[in-house]
Amino acid sequence: MIARRSILFVTTLASFLTPFMGSAINIALPAMGKDLDMDTIALGWVTTSYLLSAAVFLLPFGRLSDKFGRKMIFMTGIVFFAITAFASALAGSELLLIISRFMNGAGGAMIYATAIAILTSSFPREERGKVLGINVASVYLGLSLGPTIGGLMTSLWGWRSIFALIGLLATIITPIAAIKLENDRKSSVSGKFDFSGSIIYGISLALIIFGFPKMPGLPGIAFILSGLAGLWLFTEIEKKAADPLLQISTFKGNQVFIFSNLAAFINYSATFALVFLLSFYLQQIKGLSPEKTGVILMAQPVMMTLLSPLAGKLSDRVEPYVLASSGMGLTVIGLGAFSLLSPGSSITYIILLQLLLGLGFALFSSPNTNAVMSSVNPSYYGIASAALGTMRLTGQTVSMGISLMMFALIMGNKGTGLENTEGLMTSIRYAFVVFAILCIPGTFFSMKRGKIRE
Repeated sequence: MIARRSILFVTTLASFLTPFMGSAINIALPAMGKDLDMDTIALGWVTTSYLLSAAVFLLPFGRLSDKFGRKMIFMTGIVFFAITAFASALAGSELLLIISRFMNGAGGAMIYATAIAILTSSFPREERGKVLGINVASVYLGLSLGPTIGGLMTSLWGWRSIFALIGLLATIITPIAAIKLENDRKSSVSGKFDFSGSIIYGISLALIIFGFPKMPGLPGIAFILSGLAGLWLFTEIEKKAADPLLQISTFKGNQVFIFSNLAAFINYSATFALVFLLSFYLQQIKGLSPEKTGVILMAQPVMMTLLSPLAGKLSDRVEPYVLASSGMGLTVIGLGAFSLLSPGSSITYIILLQLLLGLGFALFSSPNTNAVMSSVNPSYYGIASAALGTMRLTGQTVSMGISLMMFALIMGNKGTGLENTEGLMTSIRYAFVVFAILCIPGTFFSMKRGKIRE
């Protein structure tokens, strides 16, 4: 029992770190733009480069963790995450900042690929929903504290102090993880690592994301179609590979696994850019300070933090599809209401909608994670965790891609500066319209998944 609690403690700390960084940095984006002379699209890439890297490397690291041990990949990820966070703090130009953020995403991918797998393999099935709920709550706690602490630090010491704090926290976690985590056995050592599949998968995903800001022009269409063709080629290669990166045949016919992952992808595609958009709205349209913006943006993640453990525990008794589908329905309502934002919208209106979305996210995330991990054999926990993480990160990246596309379409390449408040307001509204519509089929997939218990 003590060993399990130690594992829960370490994985919870690591799971807290990455969302804390993301939400804190979103608050600091306007300050970065003024310091490094970056427009809204470039600032979007500060977030998107991290997500793209994490999504590209997540499956490969998940497979490597199943082959060579999860602790090794987990520890490497924390160390690399710390180093690249310090590099971001020292970045002196737009290019260096985006490159360091891309490298930071690789470290994050190692953590994403292993934390849930380590946790799931350490607890019996009847306790899984509870501990996954605690883990999800730590993610939302990071999201809760990030805006407030990030806004305060940006006002007092500048945006670089956020990256310095992240690097310091990761450094502190490293020796704790080294001591608390047990060395796990290699669960699969046969065959060679699927380098060709990894490369094709990474390039395909990158092409799709690069295409979004260029839509609906011909280059954007060409990028996205090429990326989709690459993903089709990837699935064909994986079907024939001796030791594939993603064992498609294993999950084929597993309706709960497939539809739960689809629902996760759509949910994150429709919701992740919320804080990114509201940060610009509150600071550039409403003229609020980073500190006040951070406090306002706490409402949603605080609600998620409080309710996620309860939703996770409830999913041990109630079928996850019931809870998750209810959460998706609430999300559609909340996003639709946010599409009505105007410069005169009250802060109370914004906070209430965040609370509604927080309830929806909590009902969806923990039960959906429980459904995915409970639908596979324990020997595939690593790759299942990585697959779910890939859906999350790919969805988050697509969410940012849609936002960048709205900026490019409505504001134009010459008008994407922070001073174009009218174009910014219109872009934000239309982004929420797209997100609300996108979430509707996610509700269908969530309901369609079926039961995890007979």
